Amino acid sequence: MTQIPADDYDSPWKDVLEHAFPEFMAFYFPQAHAQIDWNQGHEFKPTELRQVVRDAELGKRFADTLVQVTLQDGQRRWIYIHIEIQGQRDSDFAHRMFTYNYRLYDRFATPIASLAVLADESEGWKPDRYGFEVLGCRHSLEFPVVKLLEYAERVDQLESDHNPFALVTAAHLRNRQTKHDPEARYQAKRTLVRLLYRQGWERQRILDLFAVLDWMMRLPEGLEDKLWQDIEQIEGERKMPYVTSVERRATERGIQKGMQQGEEKVLERLLARRFGPLSQTTRQRLKNATPTACTPSTASFSTTKAWSAAKLPLPAQGNASCRLQFGQA
Repeated sequence: MTQIPADDYDSPWKDVLEHAFPEFMAFYFPQAHAQIDWNQGHEFKPTELRQVVRDAELGKRFADTLVQVTLQDGQRRWIYIHIEIQGQRDSDFAHRMFTYNYRLYDRFATPIASLAVLADESEGWKPDRYGFEVLGCRHSLEFPVVKLLEYAERVDQLESDHNPFALVTAAHLRNRQTKHDPEARYQAKRTLVRLLYRQGWERQRILDLFAVLDWMMRLPEGLEDKLWQDIEQIEGERKMPYVTSVERRATERGIQKGMQQGEEKVLERLLARRFGPLSQTTRQRLKNATPTACTPSTASFSTTKAWSAAKLPLPAQGNASCRLQFGQA
């Protein structure tokens, strides 16, 4: 039986969150969204967040960010919103939310709203508070929590919702449903990609959301190649050549440039973003690789073998612009 690559999640969550933050708040935290004056804009604070959490045990989270917004309370008071999207059950999660909250308050001397989206597999786990009491002194935090599993009964509705995070949530749930069925996951991913192109969104939003879907819903190599052919057809039908002719060609140009400059770390990040974490063997092969020009008609068996050795899908016909020759690890 064809195996699905191990699921993993990382920066694409943060990319789409930062690109569509108001929609993130409207979908997951509508009451908080209504209290923010979006006309005043919002500002992400990555440096300030790193200052506060640099020595904390972060665990495996999908994304965390710090945002400055203005409230609609007459005083236009600034607050910070700390959002953490937790990817696995963590017995220390509530304590960590509590710790971040008071560290941020101590650093900025302003009220902190801590919000959490949980994407774990434990149906009965939903921590929303932490605190302690000592000799009559109480210190506690209660924070809003959204559990993606709670949307499972509404997945069909999610796929018709215009909010981009409805599509992200649907992808998470379809991914869970098809964990041991590669063909079903392929069908679900193709459906979600079609929905993505029907929304009429701008190019960058489509690319950001596709990155999340592609990262979430990993497919075996054969089905991955088949999906890329479907995407080419979808983009041709809608005259929206975003992913195949922009994203992939940009990736190939980045590969060639990275090889020419010897920037292995840049190349690793590029490939990891597109294909998932790279093994040590793959990193070594990339380090020893050299680019040579090629076209689909001249791509040789050694080229095919090289991509296969690195566990990378073959470039789609019509899109190949370079070839990698891998040295032995």
